[in-house]
Amino acid sequence: MGGYYEGLLILVGINIIAVIGVSILTGFTRLFSFGNGGFMAIGAYTGAILSTKLHTPLVISILGGMIMAGLIAFILGKITLGLKGDYFLIATLGFGESIRVIIENMQSVTGGARGYSGIPMKTNLVVIVISVAIAIFFAWNLLHSKIGRNFMAIREQEIAADAIGINTAKYKNIAFVISAMYAAWAGVLFAHYFTFIVPVMFNLAKSSEMTITVVIGGLGSLTGSIVATSILTLLPELARAAAEYRMLAYGIAVVLIINLRPTGLMGYKEFSITGIIRWVRGLFSKKAAKTGGEATS
Repeated sequence: MGGYYEGLLILVGINIIAVIGVSILTGFTRLFSFGNGGFMAIGAYTGAILSTKLHTPLVISILGGMIMAGLIAFILGKITLGLKGDYFLIATLGFGESIRVIIENMQSVTGGARGYSGIPMKTNLVVIVISVAIAIFFAWNLLHSKIGRNFMAIREQEIAADAIGINTAKYKNIAFVISAMYAAWAGVLFAHYFTFIVPVMFNLAKSSEMTITVVIGGLGSLTGSIVATSILTLLPELARAAAEYRMLAYGIAVVLIINLRPTGLMGYKEFSITGIIRWVRGLFSKKAAKTGGEATS
């Protein structure tokens, strides 16, 4: 039973890394993409091939997957980020499905639709904890740097950001590349945990889940994305009988969030140590005041 709960935590950690990438792109730059499932597949297959063919350590496999996804994202971004409105979203959707079809047709390299097996199991709870900590640390510092502020300026008003001298095309491409590298990172960990991967694992539904999770957690909230990922990963697993209806549940959740709380669970707010301390102090001060009032009466 301990192995089961450890597996759940590992799955939550993998999804957190993937969703953080989507949060950087969608939550802080307001670029919606349905291509992250494709980038996750690139990372998974690149890392798996490096591990099985070249017997590389997990760190090298992760770096290889991230670099491969980053290069492809850079080229794709140069081509597609000039598109306006929904056209960029459609382009990334087409890219994600194209990657899946390409993998299915490269049987000699990827195993095709039958899948790729024999991947060594290198992902464990320790690896996940370290990976999630590094992923959050990097994302937090990035979003509180000049680059992150430029992302948010583009999100709030792209035309105004362009007018004050921010190279919007450059920063949108940076966000796109970072998002792809996070997806690939998660993909490598995914492959080295399940030890067997098939293209259908990285279909449009996977990309949709990540984007929906960011919307539910709150656009512009890194911690909101992490909380939403944890909830939406654990609930279908703990209620396995209804797990097949998770996409229906996600859709209902999005409709409710849009109508009842358009900013998501966290909105533009973040959890912080100082905020938690202030909240705890406020609880104790209220309790003390109440106790003092009762004693006086």
